[in-house]
This record gives sequence, C-alpha cells and structure tokens, in this order.
Amino acid sequence: MSEPLNLPDFRARRNIREKIADALRAALVAGEMRPGVIYSAPVLAERFGVSATPVREAMLDLVKEGLVSVVRNKGFRVTALSERDLDEITELRALIEVPTVAKIAATVPGERVAALRPLAEAIVRAAETGDIVGYIEADQAFHLELLALAGNAHLPGIVRDLRHRSRLYGMARLSEQGGLVASAREHLELLGRIAAGDAEGAAAFMDHHLRHVRGVWAGRAEPEPADGPLI
Repeated sequence: MSEPLNLPDFRARRNIREKIADALRAALVAGEMRPGVIYSAPVLAERFGVSATPVREAMLDLVKEGLVSVVRNKGFRVTALSERDLDEITELRALIEVPTVAKIAATVPGERVAALRPLAEAIVRAAETGDIVGYIEADQAFHLELLALAGNAHLPGIVRDLRHRSRLYGMARLSEQGGLVASAREHLELLGRIAAGDAEGAAAFMDHHLRHVRGVWAGRAEPEPADGPLI
C-alpha cells in the first residue's frame, strides 16, 4: 500500500466559495448588483466577513458564466442585459417550464409534489421578512426541485443557467409596496394545482407566474453609469 499523500483538504474552502457565488448570483438576479458598477473583492469580502480570496474566486466563477467581467486592478463589473435579452430568457423559460409542469401534474403522484410544500413556504417566509436575496435563493430551490420531478436530469441545470441571467430590478419596490408576499404565495397555488393533477390549470398558472415575474418584477430601472462607484 502506498503512503498517504500529505495534501491539503480544500472541501471547507470550496464550500465557502460556492456559498459566496450562490449569494452573488442571487444578488445579481435580484438587481441588487447593478450593471456599470465596479465591485471590489476586498469590499465584498468585508461584507461577507471572510478573506478576499474566496470572494475573488467566486467572482471568477461568475466571469466564466458570463455574469460579470473583470476590470483590471479595480474589480468586477456586472454584465448588462437588454430588455430584449430579458424577454428572450423569459420566453425560453416558458417554452421549457410550462409544458414540464403539465407533465408533472399528469404523471407524478400528488404526495411527491406536495412534499415540496416546505420549499414553497420558505419563499413566503423570505417575502414576509423582506429578505430579497433569500427569496431568490428559496425560489430557485423550489423551482429546480419541482422540475426535477419530470425525470430529465439535464433540465434543472438548463433552467438554473437561464435564471442566473435574469434580472428582477423591481423586487425591492414590490417588497416595499407589500406585494412580494402575494407573489410568493403563487408558489403554493402552483403546487396545489400540480398536486391535484390539474395539468391544464398548472400549465396556465406557470405561464402566468413567469409573465408576472417579467412584467411586474423586472422594472425598467436605468443602470448605473459605466464609470460608477466601487462597491
């Protein structure tokens, strides 16, 4: 038997990097990180309460995904998306998710669908506390677990990538106006229709939900100027 190699254990560090990357993606989708603003890894690290290294590594992961770009000797800038980009992303999601929830409603036992209720309730709790980034994370967990019930191993990853490219600039305003909780409860309504085996109703409600996200949440906010402040 060969001698064990004295190599470092990277699991804990990778876990921190992944958690930071997930939080940054959620902040991007929520519109809290804006196009044109330069984000400094050391400043973000201070807010996370960690060293700059895992933050910089997480940001480089986002660079590979096309979500941010490197600004040499300064930091990272969020990639801008046009209204057409956002419309096309929503269209693609509808083409995938609407028929998929209909299939799940028609083929998956109701008790398996109902088991996702805690995930839907987590979205409502985040809305009630005004935790927008937490809302995005809970919303993604719910939708990807729901789509996984269709049995296609590739489908959740495709939708996850599309979600990461979305921008919901109007969420903060919706939360301030008290409308976020009502929107959160749409997930419980959707789940109920699917669990009841109502394929047609589930598909129609999923289409409504996606259009709601694009039309109400994605406010027409103007991006920061290209030489915006370091954050």
